[in-house]
Formats: sequence, C-alpha cells, structure tokens
Amino acid sequence: MCRWAAYKGPSIFLEEVIASPRQSLIAQSLQALRGRTPTNGDGFGVAWYGEKPEPGVFRDAGPAWSDENLRNLAGQVRSPLFLAHVRAATCGASNRANCHPFVSGRWSFMHNGQIEEYPWVRRALESALPDSLYAQRRGATDSELMFLLALGFGLEGDPQGALERMVGFIEETARGIGARPCLKMTLALSDGATLYIARYATDGEAPSLFHRLSRRLGGRAVASEPLDAEETDWEEAPQGFFGRVEIEGVEMTPFEPRCDAAPSAPLQAAQ
Repeated sequence: MCRWAAYKGPSIFLEEVIASPRQSLIAQSLQALRGRTPTNGDGFGVAWYGEKPEPGVFRDAGPAWSDENLRNLAGQVRSPLFLAHVRAATCGASNRANCHPFVSGRWSFMHNGQIEEYPWVRRALESALPDSLYAQRRGATDSELMFLLALGFGLEGDPQGALERMVGFIEETARGIGARPCLKMTLALSDGATLYIARYATDGEAPSLFHRLSRRLGGRAVASEPLDAEETDWEEAPQGFFGRVEIEGVEMTPFEPRCDAAPSAPLQAAQ
C-alpha cells in the first residue's frame, strides 16, 4: 500500500505538506504509522496546479526521503491545489512510468490500494479501453488503468459517476472471469479547479484516509494518515464515500459502484 496527501486552499509552498510536518509525506515514505507497509520507497510524485490548466508533474522511481531535488522543488514551488504520493509497489516495477500521480490533460489522479488478483483481470480490463485511452498507458499498474477507465466512463462530465462505473466495471469483470471481485482504494483526483476524493473497498475495509482544515495555512489537507500526530483535529473519512473537498469541509455522498455501460473514448481525453 502507498501513502498520499493532497491540499486545496490559499497558495502554499509544497513543502508545507510534503516535507515540513513531523509526519510529512517524506516522513511517511520512510516510516508510515497506519499503512500495511511502513516503508514506501518505490518512487514518488507530485502534481501541482498554477497558472496553466495542465498540472506540473515531478515523478521519480527512487525513495522520496533521499531525493534532494524533491525537497528543493517543494521549497520553491507554491500552489493552491496539489497532489503528492509515495509508492509501495504491489504491481508494476519501480520505475517512473509507474509512479503517481498520473496525468491526462488537466486531470491528475493518484491511488492507494489495489485490485486483488490483478494479474488475472488485467488483460480483460485493458481490452475494454478504447484505442485513444489505451495509447496513453505508459506503465503497468492497476492504478493507472483505473484512471484511464474512469476517463472512459465520463470523468470530464461526471466525476462521481465515472468512478462508480469504473469500480463496478472492475468488480463485474472479475466475476465474469471467475476471479474474486475485491478492490480497495482511497484516491484523489483533480481537474485543476476542484479536488475530489473517495474511499471504498469491496469488502468494506478500505485504507485509511483523513482530512483537516489548517488554520495556519488557511486550506484543507487530505492524507492517508495525519501529517502531525500532535494535531488532534484530523477527521477520519468514512468508508464508502465520494467527496468534493472545499476549505470549509468535504461534501460527502455515498459511493455506490454500478456497471451499466462500457468505457468509451472521451471527447477531450488529452486536452
């Protein structure tokens, strides 16, 4: 399992989430407190939004704790909305193409969890991608495949519905080939204007997820685990929800997977 953090609010230096807190994302890459795997050293990445519609992206396959470039970038770049991730590989080699966040046009996406029995369902899921989305696939992870499927299920116009159809399609595909339909996820995604998050597991045991309004920073952070154990006002997100992150709070609705269509090529997948 991986660790991730996201932020929305007034523009801040990336280091305020990635490096400065006692249990920052870099600290979690070396010793997570709530993850199944305490070390998350199989790569890292950050996607941040600024003056352009598309996010800036920096990813690498080495451990976050030893990357001076990451610390330097985080200390110089400011953003009002960014996603950051440290990886503990469950599928796919430790290389840059398999590091989160994944980006298509203005959309960025990151995930913690896994599609269980992924080797058995991977071919069927990839075969369902339209050519224009399959051509965007660069790595071998289940996470990137989930993102591309969500784009095919209408992420641009209906983020929650696209994710629900994506998850329902994965579960139904697993059943159809005789595999166990079990998916675990916490995920964050953004189009540069809005930050969305979700927590879900087929068996009701999704990875941990918390959020908090930082009055010092003026914005809201979402993270796999609290960024500072001394801050006691972190709220744990419920199982089975989809949320829109605002500074004042997270607008939550139930997450209900459904399988009622096949993925199709989005009109603006790569813009």
